[in-house]
Amino acid sequence: MTSEPTIDASTDVPPPVRGRDADLTRALLLEAARRRFARDGYGSTTVRDIAADAGVNVALINRYFGSKEGLFEACISRVAEAFARPAEPGTTVERVLQRMIDSASGASNGEQAQMLLLLLRSSGDEHADGIRRSTLEGFARRLAEASGSGPDAVDDHRFLLRAQIAMATALGLVILRSSTGLEPLTSASEEDLAGPLREVLTVLLEPGATGRDR
Repeated sequence: MTSEPTIDASTDVPPPVRGRDADLTRALLLEAARRRFARDGYGSTTVRDIAADAGVNVALINRYFGSKEGLFEACISRVAEAFARPAEPGTTVERVLQRMIDSASGASNGEQAQMLLLLLRSSGDEHADGIRRSTLEGFARRLAEASGSGPDAVDDHRFLLRAQIAMATALGLVILRSSTGLEPLTSASEEDLAGPLREVLTVLLEPGATGRDR
């Protein structure tokens, strides 16, 4: 894979940015990067593409994210968080279910689905794919912990497997709905999807569900 040109920090570094301007710049870079990575893939996206889309100096990518890899990792983390990642230890399975249902049933437009593709699509770069896999594994472990009512649940492969199946179900729903034209799935409303999706995810994630595996 061809490496990107090194940014010359001695000639191409903008003055320091603080406060709200810095937060806005980070947000612009993350949004531009998510779109580029989802549409063009990791390998075909350059830091100059991202900076141009965001309308900022390319050197700010190194300043705020360290590298293209760091920016990719930040994008992946944000997408996972948006897709109902349990943010705190002790999150109840009911909260996890509701957030997953809201995200999966509501992500019907192309932009939202593109963002979720970052969690599924191989980048062709070993390190970037490692970041993606690690993020998905962490998401599944947090789901397992919530469904198993404690951190010990992640050591039980049954909880972890069910969490991964639940994650695959929700993400698969989004991708099929946005990219295949399959009916009535594509035209279904959030209300149409919420009930059946809740039934499926509840079976997989409710406490005690692993007792049916024996």
